[in-house]
Amino acid sequence: MNTLADLSPRQGMAYGLLGLPLAFVALPLYVLLPNYYAREFGMPLANLGAVLLGARLLDAIIDPLLGRLSDALFARSIRAVLATGAVAALVLALGVSGLFFPAVRGQGPLIVWVTAFLLVTYTAYSQLGIAHQSWGARLGGTELQRGRIVAWSEGSALVGVLLASVLPVLAGLPVMLAVFAATLVLGWSAWTKAPRPPVEVPGTGHAAHSVAALWRPWHCAPFWRLLAVFILNGIASAIPATLVLFYVQDRLQAPTAQEPLFLGAYFVCAALSIPLWLQAVARWGLARTWLVGMLLAIGVFAGVAGLGKGDTTAFLLVCVLSGAALGTDLALPSALLTGVIAQQGDDGRYEGAYFGWWNFATKLNLALAAGLALPLLGWLGYVPGTRDPQALRTLGLAYAVLPCGLKLLAAATLYFLVIQYPRNGPTLIPKGTS
Repeated sequence: MNTLADLSPRQGMAYGLLGLPLAFVALPLYVLLPNYYAREFGMPLANLGAVLLGARLLDAIIDPLLGRLSDALFARSIRAVLATGAVAALVLALGVSGLFFPAVRGQGPLIVWVTAFLLVTYTAYSQLGIAHQSWGARLGGTELQRGRIVAWSEGSALVGVLLASVLPVLAGLPVMLAVFAATLVLGWSAWTKAPRPPVEVPGTGHAAHSVAALWRPWHCAPFWRLLAVFILNGIASAIPATLVLFYVQDRLQAPTAQEPLFLGAYFVCAALSIPLWLQAVARWGLARTWLVGMLLAIGVFAGVAGLGKGDTTAFLLVCVLSGAALGTDLALPSALLTGVIAQQGDDGRYEGAYFGWWNFATKLNLALAAGLALPLLGWLGYVPGTRDPQALRTLGLAYAVLPCGLKLLAAATLYFLVIQYPRNGPTLIPKGTS
């Protein structure tokens, strides 16, 4: 297929800016919302975990279908993709507002309300995100070029996460939601001016419309090997993302004013690290660079379980270094997936199917992190606001030790199933594939 020869900064920003509001809303949904409902409305962790697990699992199940819809929209026209994206953006803005300002009170009504609004919000978020990812994948290019395309989106996303992490504390939820809505409009408008990929490979007809297209990625061994790494690594990242505010507030007992400092340092360093990681990609390739980032994260995060009350300086240093490691998780996996699609000859036709399942795995990671970690902590005696030493020790183990073990397993899987595999079989992602 035809690919973009070189992505200029202006073109990169036009494509990537939508990543800002998408990440902006991701942090409130996955990090702030559990803490908000537990503290503001007194929702028990077991109930909250069950709601989040159920909503996220249902959301994950429909992602492959949304991926198929995205392929069908691309086969129709770019205008159809953008129009559907505009509707999804409107629904997303309304859904997020409803989640943080529920019109009901009481445990029963709140559970129904948050479940319904989570499903609506997740669906709109997924449709918009899958279409945007598919667009970038269809631009194609060399291995380094694919990394740059993803980096523009993820760099913008980190700005969105940074805004979402500081605005609730500094300006309040209404301001946060207003900024989100404004950036969503700007992101969609910029997207309409981004470089346009080919609508469909000539001679393919409407293969993306077939039922078989939904399952096509699972016939690709490099896809499910890469997906195994992605799932393990994703769960390792989702657990601390779900628990970070509980850890900061109860284990470190840090002042509320310091919360934006920790989150801000983490995401700023992630953003600043991406250009450096791209230089490493030019030398080592995508997979090996991702492995280095995983090992850095494990080495830095392993000692967090030993921190306690007042250890805010040490935790800030951990945020800085683990944020730098996060840059590989953000910029490289999707670029690797784009290479798999190109290698299989499915570029220009099935990107939505691949990213639908990819997002399914992302949601599954988040669902397992919230649906298992929160009830487990509650069962082991931890409740928000506790000062019981045993409960806080349990929180530290769940926040730090468990994720490090999972990330180590992800690193081993990456090494043996992705990096080492080509020695005994076909190359997973040849450098320079287009």
